[in-house]
Parts: sequence; C-alpha cells; structure tokens
Amino acid sequence: MSQDLKKMYRTVMDDHFPEELSIRFGHQELVYRKRTWKFPDDKTGELIEKGLRYGENPGQEAALYELISGNLTLGDCRFIEPKRGLVSAITEEDMVQAGKHPGKINLTDLDNGLNIVKYLMDRPCAVILKHNNPCGVAHGQTLAEAYARANRADRIAAFGGCLVLNRPLDKTTAELVAQNYLEVLAAPDFEEGSLEIVKKRANLRIIQVRRMDRLEEYRHLRFVDFKSLMDGGLIVQQSQLCAVKGPQDLKLAEAVHEGKTYRIQRMPTEKEIQDLLFGWYVEQGVTSNSVLYVKDLCTVAIGTGEQDRVGVAELAVYKAYRNYGDALCFEKYGLSYKELERAVETGQRPRKDREEIDAAVREVKAGLPGSTMVSDAFFPFRDGVDVGLRQGVTAVVQPGGSLRDWEVIEACNEAGATMVFTGQRAFKH
Repeated sequence: MSQDLKKMYRTVMDDHFPEELSIRFGHQELVYRKRTWKFPDDKTGELIEKGLRYGENPGQEAALYELISGNLTLGDCRFIEPKRGLVSAITEEDMVQAGKHPGKINLTDLDNGLNIVKYLMDRPCAVILKHNNPCGVAHGQTLAEAYARANRADRIAAFGGCLVLNRPLDKTTAELVAQNYLEVLAAPDFEEGSLEIVKKRANLRIIQVRRMDRLEEYRHLRFVDFKSLMDGGLIVQQSQLCAVKGPQDLKLAEAVHEGKTYRIQRMPTEKEIQDLLFGWYVEQGVTSNSVLYVKDLCTVAIGTGEQDRVGVAELAVYKAYRNYGDALCFEKYGLSYKELERAVETGQRPRKDREEIDAAVREVKAGLPGSTMVSDAFFPFRDGVDVGLRQGVTAVVQPGGSLRDWEVIEACNEAGATMVFTGQRAFKH
C-alpha cells in the first residue's frame, strides 16, 4: 500500500478535460484554453505534453485554463480581460525547472502568494505558503533578509511550501533557500549564478513570473469567482477588492452604545500604521476565520480556518510560542523543538536544554509584545481582542461593525492599545 501511494504521488495523470472551455453569461462569452507543457518523460526521456500533475490528491484529474477571449461586463463591473495571465499563462520557458511537475495545489499556492504580494511591492518581500495559506510573510531591507524572516516566522509549516519572491533571486537569497526543502520557488527573474544554486534541489519547481513588475495593477481588477457545489450547481461572485489603499483608509475606532460615544484614545504611531497596513494586506490571502499577529513588517503567527474568533486568536498565540521556541532551538542546537523534546525524553540531552528554551520564549512572550493584531471580521465580544492584549499587542486592525464594538474599544483603551477600523470584511473561503 505504501509503495502504491508513493507511485501515485509521482504519476503525472492524463486528463480528459477539453482543450477549450467556454462560459456564457447571457450574450457574453468567456473562452478559456487548457494549459499544457512539454517535458521529457522521467523514464524514457521522450518529450511528452501534459497538463497538471493531478488535482488536490493523486487520482483526481485536473486542468488549468487560461482566459483567452471575452470581455465580461456585468452591471458597472468590467472583469479582468484576456492577456493578463499570471499563473495560468506559465509556459515551458517560465518553468525554469519542472521538478516533479506541478499539480493543482502548487499553482493555487503560487496564485495566492501573488494575491498577497500585489499589495507589498514597494520593498523586498517573501511569502511562504502551504495549503493555500501563508505560513510566513516578511519585508526586508534585502530579499535575503525578507526570506530569512519569513522562514523564521514558521519554519515548521514552511517545510515543503511554496515561496514567492517579489524581486529577482540573487545568490545570497538562493544560498538560504537551498538550505530548506520547498516544493515551489517563484520569482520575477534570476540573477546570474542563482539558478545553479537552487537547481541542486532536483524536485524543486522553479517558476519565473514575468508580469510581476506590473502586479500592483491587479489590486484593482476583479475576476469571476466560482464555487462548485456537490450537486453540480455553481455559486458565482465577484472577487473582492481591498478598500484599504493607504493610511487614510484606516479609521480610528469609534462606536455609539446607549447614547454614549466610545473612541480609541491613542493614535497609532507611524511604525504601528506600517504594521497595520502590512497585516491587513497579508490578511487578504488568509482563509477565514483568521487572526494574525505581525511585528516589524513580518508575521509573528497566523491563525486560520477556525469557527470562532476567540479560538483562532488563541490558536495564533499558541503558534507564536511554538514557532518562536522552534526558531530559538534551531539557532542554538541545530534541532527543531520537537527533536530536542524527544532527545530530552530519551535521555540523549539534558532536561535543562529544553527548559532554557522554554524560559527564553516565556521571557519575551514569543515576541508578541509590541505586535499588531489583525482580524478579518469584527470581534463579536471583547474576549477575542483580550487574547492579544494580554500578550502585549499594542495595535489592532479589524473591520468594525459589531454591536459590541464599544466594549472592544474599552478593552483597547484599558490596555493602552490603539485600534483602527477598515470598514470592510476580509472573509476568504
């Protein structure tokens, strides 16, 4: 059974989806072309043409389609037009190294990475994703610093992830990337000598995204978002446009309750504003319900996919402590925290080694003091924001709109924290 599964993972499936797909909206028609690539067969070396490796799991046929014709306008919304392909337009030339041949998840991770990076193009940025959610996102003075910070934010989840860079890969960054196991590496270009370094990872899929210099344009473009139902039905919606363009769109939290006006007493500092914006832009690519903590233009922890807001706030705190301890452990002993834990349990290392790491994490509260808390929807009760405030959060960004906004404002004022409203929810399902 184990060998059969391994073989399935390595099999590039044939698919039976048509070469062309068309969708009609009344009298308007969108036309899509299936994307395939020609690569040498692993065993025979013969040139073969294939589409996606498989879908979300081995045994699921899948296909990638690029919009090639049709200019859809519904109401006052003109949707994205052909010839703007990013992931759907990847060619053999862009597939610098095919690795194990891309599957659905590899490309949806890349797509969501670009969805986040489009807001963060003003300075070097690295986004590492796993299962269509970011694990770590960071800016840096250099690309290497951005990658190192994003990787350190959650080394555990980054293993086998998809890395999206918004600057050409340089040799310094390549050396860092080559030390870790990734499934996908995407960048706008590759400086001389960098490819030779990362190509040593034979299974790594290396992809050039040529339109990345124009990525900011996509902030203002809508696409048609399809959700397929198990009965064969469809739900169709416009994609969301982020209403926050800059600091001017962050409104100091204010609410009225029983005739009394509640206001945040402290304005955010310039540093907090930068983190508030950074966190809100990262939030655009995180599955709901979610709460993030960010600090110094880097994610501290990302809580995602929970059903209750206080629970996801607590989950993100847990991940912050876990990730910080793991990073310290790796830097000090060259081991993951779990490896150290087992070594202590089996008597291979002294118990004090783990206790020192734990004490160091507790001393700084996993780096959470001074961080910004980001919530994709309002806090229905103050218990959610209290989770972050107890850890030393000093700034909060959320949509606002709860009947209990007043008590969340009071909680922030009691803690000396600031809070801003975006006036727009950021659910992503």
